[in-house]
Amino acid sequence: MVAKINRGASLYGAIIYNQQKVNEDTARIITGNRMITDSLYNSNRIVRQTMFAFESYLAANRNTEKPILHISLNPTLDDNLTDSQFADLARAYMQKMGYGNQPYIVYLHEDIDRRHIHIVSTCVNENGEKIDDAYEWNRSMKACRELEQMFGLKQIADKRRELLEPYLKKADYTRSDVKQQVSNILKSVFTSYRFQSFGEYSAMLSCFNIEAKQVKGEFEGRPYSGIIYTMTDDNGKPICTPIKSSLIGKRFGYEGVEKRIAYNAQEFRAKRWQPKIRNDVALAMHGSRGNREEFVRLLG
Repeated sequence: MVAKINRGASLYGAIIYNQQKVNEDTARIITGNRMITDSLYNSNRIVRQTMFAFESYLAANRNTEKPILHISLNPTLDDNLTDSQFADLARAYMQKMGYGNQPYIVYLHEDIDRRHIHIVSTCVNENGEKIDDAYEWNRSMKACRELEQMFGLKQIADKRRELLEPYLKKADYTRSDVKQQVSNILKSVFTSYRFQSFGEYSAMLSCFNIEAKQVKGEFEGRPYSGIIYTMTDDNGKPICTPIKSSLIGKRFGYEGVEKRIAYNAQEFRAKRWQPKIRNDVALAMHGSRGNREEFVRLLG
């Protein structure tokens, strides 16, 4: 099982993202904690009442920049859990991560082949204190291994696949959700790989049939820099209209990517991680000698 923990500032954004899936019949609410239970399945009240359940927690601490937790738990395709088991899985994970007493709502998503759950919660407790998130990634990994045993889930032996498994597979232009595919892949590459240059970033995206290009120009006498993303075939040939980064998200634009590169470089200099992925990419680029198929194979 793979767990992905995202933090954000917008409670409404996290809730409406999942509610839109519910409205499209590709997701449904399966459980909640400290929620107004009579409104969980009332589409006319759910967004407002869910926001209300978090209101006092968020009001108690306005200093935490990103108090919203948006967690996804992703069993493998071979795991077949019932709605009740998914609900139990969510509760057990939240308890192990120290969020068991927090308000949260759990959505079962069925918009991709793998059924998975999204949990929206907050890292601020009812006293206005930020819940300790030290070593969160390690604790989450440990919780996943324990829950795999508890629920009889298949383990993922390849730890690199574990980082990428929820979303990362080659973009497929024959599907209609081009923008959503690109967005999902960017999110996973952005958070799972600690690239330290635009070259590394674009090299990783090329493995999943996405081309990233920097564009520069002038608008109303002012210079600007941006990034466009294009789906490609397996040979790297563009096969769709380029998508502006602004249509996907601000952090995937020029300034956002540069900010992420600077952050990754700072973390590396502080010796908070080892550049294994960076070295893998560099070696693959060198060993492939410009051959795309060989590059992908070497990274496999």
